[in-house]
Amino acid sequence: MEQYFDEQFLTVMMKIIIAVFLSGAIGMERGLGNHHAGLRTHILVGVGSCLMMILSLYGFTAFSEEHDYVQFDPARIPSYVISGIGFLGAGTILVNGTTVRGLTTAASVWTVAGLGLVIGAGMYMEAVFTTIIILLILIFLNNFEKLFLSSKKQKVYRLEIELDREEGVAPIMEILERHHLALTNMKMRKHHQDNRMLHVELATRYAINEMELFEELTNLSNIRSVSTVKS
Repeated sequence: MEQYFDEQFLTVMMKIIIAVFLSGAIGMERGLGNHHAGLRTHILVGVGSCLMMILSLYGFTAFSEEHDYVQFDPARIPSYVISGIGFLGAGTILVNGTTVRGLTTAASVWTVAGLGLVIGAGMYMEAVFTTIIILLILIFLNNFEKLFLSSKKQKVYRLEIELDREEGVAPIMEILERHHLALTNMKMRKHHQDNRMLHVELATRYAINEMELFEELTNLSNIRSVSTVKS
């Protein structure tokens, strides 16, 4: 049994335990915020990445010692880990219209993969320091954004505009542009008889006067009605 529980095994075991705790700390922060990738996902990514680095460093030692002409690149397996973890991060990103959620969680999953590789390479203090930095970013910068940057985030408006004649939408676009509204999506479908219903999705970082906007739109000769659509 002693041949299995040697110094190398104890080192590997210590690396995996450290990966569990550091990855778990980041995963717990994500889990408390009800994000899609939480405690278990981050731990699995961290431990798996750590294991791949351990395999790269120790897995082929006996073979390389037996055959002097054989050389291994210890960076090859870790490079595949970093590129391959992208599919998992992509699964945490949700897009709804102009709203994108999950980018920070995807970044944290990718970072935890790197953290596992660093731990597997034996850079323990670097891993601890990086974990502290990541937690500070996730916790305190989130509060900073809510306090100081929330007012500068884009607001999304969805309008339904009923048109009664086959005329262009250029006058509508001019009014929207004058109110600093950027068009992000537009659909048009046939409504009653010859009427058409124009669905537009708009984004802006400015406060707009909705009454003034509606008045300008309804004053156009070919517009019958304008209404907002709730998300």
